[in-house]
Amino acid sequence: MNYALNDNIATLTLDDGKANAVSHTLIDELNAALDQAETEASALVLLGRPGVFSAGFDLKEIQKGAEASAALVGRGAEMFYRLFNYPLPLIAGCTGHAMAAGAFILLSCDTRVGVRGEFKLGLNETAIGMSLPVFGLELARNRLSKRHLTAAVIQSRLYDPESAVDAGYLDETVEAGELEARCRELATALSALPTAAYARMKRDLRRAPLETIKASLGE
Repeated sequence: MNYALNDNIATLTLDDGKANAVSHTLIDELNAALDQAETEASALVLLGRPGVFSAGFDLKEIQKGAEASAALVGRGAEMFYRLFNYPLPLIAGCTGHAMAAGAFILLSCDTRVGVRGEFKLGLNETAIGMSLPVFGLELARNRLSKRHLTAAVIQSRLYDPESAVDAGYLDETVEAGELEARCRELATALSALPTAAYARMKRDLRRAPLETIKASLGE
């Protein structure tokens, strides 16, 4: 994971050399970066590695058993809650595939830009015999198009980047070579808004799902 600060815009790049799985290590490093950005930046850009934004929770940890799985998913829930409630403008640059927990990161961010290409984005929980926890249902209800909720959540439909815009996982797409510059452009524009008012408006608009997610943490 790489953190950089330029012109008051923090850029955090997730890159484990593999699938950018949401692991305990990723959660620890992401929280540390969020802490740092909150003290010194006016907006934060979150990028993945070329071809992969994040493929979901760390399967090695999930396969250790119910206790280990619940511990990781519980920490993930806290991370998604923090991202969804983060006071600064939060821009995601989706560099490729974004599945399951990777898609939840996108749903937690304010503005999402994706690269065009043969990538898959979506929630595949039903397809693998799982259900969504409270945070997943709330993020999906709040950010996905109502026209796509049944297909996206219940039927495990996966989207390419262009159709992901219509579904609500992304806000726009660009060519791969334009992604970081476009994210920084958006971050710069949003950072001009009054920070306190931005944070307050975000909390007010998202109050109901935030309260529901917060009440479920630790369950």
